[in-house]
This record gives sequence, structure tokens and C-alpha cells, in this order.
Amino acid sequence: MSVHESLRALPEWGRLVEMVRELAFLDGGSDDAFTLASGRQSRWFFDMKPVMMHTESSKLLARLFNHRLDDLNPDFVGGLELGAVPLTAIVITGSDSDHRKGFMVRKSPKGRGGRKTNNPPGIEGASIASGGSIVILEDVTTTGGSAIKCGERLRELGCDVAACITILDREEGGQDAFRSAGIGLYPLILRSDVTGE
Repeated sequence: MSVHESLRALPEWGRLVEMVRELAFLDGGSDDAFTLASGRQSRWFFDMKPVMMHTESSKLLARLFNHRLDDLNPDFVGGLELGAVPLTAIVITGSDSDHRKGFMVRKSPKGRGGRKTNNPPGIEGASIASGGSIVILEDVTTTGGSAIKCGERLRELGCDVAACITILDREEGGQDAFRSAGIGLYPLILRSDVTGE
């Protein structure tokens, strides 16, 4: 799936592409200069932390994420630390929805969360203990492996994992992996939007 046409029509979309190019993108040239979290080698590297931590681009992200989320209307948004933590805060503070709540999944449970919310160890924030519809948030998608595992864990808890929205799809197989897992992947932008290739 490519970027939804309604997103591309928003003025914020083009500005986000510019800011990702400016703040997050490195081109290693013709060599596979970068080792990604997936273990793959790539010419291109995207570090979305500066994008999420910038005043203007975080407002763009809030607008664009919530534009897509309003169609999906989930009860909860969140995902794996670390990338989904600032994204979740950006999305819920930028939402006009009164019922949308955020959560995070720790890679390694600390054992102290959930006392008030009844969430299992490792899941913190809003209570998802009684289930509900969830959209996973991700900063960059390559293979989708970590976010898909997160979705599987949430499904085991009785949640309906409706989709994953990512800032950037690297166009390296993530779409197919999410499709195989029964989860829609909805990128805000594609690698090719930034690189032109």
C-alpha cells in the first residue's frame, strides 16, 4: 500500500517530507554503508528521533497521524519503546478524540507497571486489560518484525490490532510482512518520497 491520497493532499505532508529529508535522512552513497536494526545493510539511514523531538515536525506528525486515525477510530494507540513512546505522546496530545488513549510496550518488562491499570507486566499507560481496538505506531518500518511481534502479543491479550501507522516505510518488505500477519500498514511517507529513488 502506498501513502493514502488524502494525506498527500494535505499541505503538512509535503513539509513533513522536507523535514524528514533535513533532520532524519543520511545517504551513504552507492555502498551499503549502514547496518539497520533489522540487521540488513542499506545505503539509506533514517533517524526519526530528531523529527519527533522538533517543534514544527512533531505538530505535522500529530496532524497527519490523527488524520489517518480518525478513519480507523481506535480505542488505543501505542507500540514498542523507544520509537513509539514519543509518537504516542504526539498523537494523543494532538487528537480531537476524547476516547483515544495511549500505551507502550516495553521490550523487557520491568515488573512494576500495571498495578493501577491491570495491564500485564511490560505494558504501561492506559489500561488495555479489557481489550479494544489498537493501532500500533512506528517511526520507521523495514521488515516490520518488531511491530508485528508487538501486535501478536496484544492479540494474545484480547485486543483487536487494526493497523500499524508508520512515519516512513523503507519499502523493503514491511508491507508484505504486515499483510501476512493480518495487519494493515499505513505509512505517512515512503522512502522514495524522500530519496527520489
